[in-house]
Amino acid sequence: MTRTGILLALMSAILFGVSTPFAKLLLGSVDPWTMAGLLYLGAGVGLAAVHLSRGVLRLPAIEAPLRRSDLPWLSLVIASGGIAGPLLLMFGLMRTDAAGASLLLNLEGLATMGIAWVVFHENVDRRLLLGAFCIIGGAALLSWQGQSSLQWGALLIAGACLCWGIDNNLTRKLSSADPVQIAMLKGLVAGTVNLLLALANGAALPPMGTLLAVCAVGFLGYGVSLALFVLGLRHLGAARTSAYFSLAPFVGAILAVSMLGEPLSVELLLAGGLMGLGLWLHLAERHDHEHVHEPTEHEHRHDHDAHHQHEHGPNDPPGTPHTHWHRHSPLAHRHPHYPDLHHRHGHRHA
Repeated sequence: MTRTGILLALMSAILFGVSTPFAKLLLGSVDPWTMAGLLYLGAGVGLAAVHLSRGVLRLPAIEAPLRRSDLPWLSLVIASGGIAGPLLLMFGLMRTDAAGASLLLNLEGLATMGIAWVVFHENVDRRLLLGAFCIIGGAALLSWQGQSSLQWGALLIAGACLCWGIDNNLTRKLSSADPVQIAMLKGLVAGTVNLLLALANGAALPPMGTLLAVCAVGFLGYGVSLALFVLGLRHLGAARTSAYFSLAPFVGAILAVSMLGEPLSVELLLAGGLMGLGLWLHLAERHDHEHVHEPTEHEHRHDHDAHHQHEHGPNDPPGTPHTHWHRHSPLAHRHPHYPDLHHRHGHRHA
């Protein structure tokens, strides 16, 4: 399951990383506020088509649906990550080059990790801390010009990363539910709000060809990527999923240099090296100790593994994987694990 989570997080990172230079390219003909709205609207509409096709094809439901109790968390996720985050990113992209902006997006992982460790008390060790300092060191190289001049573009992108760091930790609360439904609602609501605000402020829709191109980038780079990221959160927790997601800026930077002809500067190479070292330190982590599972009840997609040895009622779905409300009995054992849905326990440090 850990390998599955890593693969999902890396796939999410690649899709999002590819979207950044394409968004930069399209910004030449699209207002940034309109771009932010269309990217998420493209994600929402595309995932809505996927969601509706399940019903048309009568596919069995193997993911837990969102419940009314999830709506407050979902609202905060949409406000921070769906509206504020992409808006700040689009204005930041206007003021900086795509390669530098792509690497600066590593700050999202750092913000996510910091919030996960400080606020939600996910486990952290020296290796993870060192990796985080490498990432922020690389970002600092890209953010400053000279001795005292901070690029406004970099500051706006850093603000977007903070919004997404809050978003990622709040989405962790929803990671047991259907990831397509979460990403679809986020895209539809956030995209509609940003697009209406842009039009109300005098922006115009781009030509149909450009509009469809932006929506396609949004569907893959924001919609599918977000659905995969939510699944990664389910397996790895917020801090570690974001560490693996740190591959995204490197993908974006490589594409920006090769596709847009941007210069391969010394600062870019040094920043990339530092961030690459930080990512490797996170990839090399191994967490293994005796731990206790407290009794709990919840609903999510699952197989009958060591953590799911429960009884079934007559109305529970047959076959696996499946989803239904189930109870976990107390369990104590030892194995390698990440802070997934079943391993969000406290840790004692000597």
